[in-house]
Amino acid sequence: MYKNILLAYDFENSFTNVPKAIENLSGGQNDVTVTIYNVISDAELQSSVRYDNEHVEDLTAKKEERLQPFVEKLQATGVQVNIKFSSGPIRSKILGELENNNYDVVVMSNKRDKANIGNVLGNVTHKVANNSPVPVHIVN
Repeated sequence: MYKNILLAYDFENSFTNVPKAIENLSGGQNDVTVTIYNVISDAELQSSVRYDNEHVEDLTAKKEERLQPFVEKLQATGVQVNIKFSSGPIRSKILGELENNNYDVVVMSNKRDKANIGNVLGNVTHKVANNSPVPVHIVN
């Protein structure tokens, strides 16, 4: 199965089904690494700096703290967990991360605009799925 998994994490989505999906993707192997990757959008960063005087370091520290319960659930499945943050355009950052590292698969959640019923996938998920150099596993 997969040994090097990128998990594109979005704090606005529910990731309750992800630990089970990761467990299935890893096939019970011992040497599996999951990299939780969160991209801080330019708009979120600008808003944080402007209104809260919090810069990227402050945001990543807060987000890493919020991730701890989820990280513990992933680690309970027997995988190693790394956490990475970056800032910028979300789609291009995720695709860049995939191209510059040896990931076997990318796991994404599916969040879409309720008003845009014509599309099954959210915008970022759709773009990454169409342009990813590795398989994309979409978890609902």
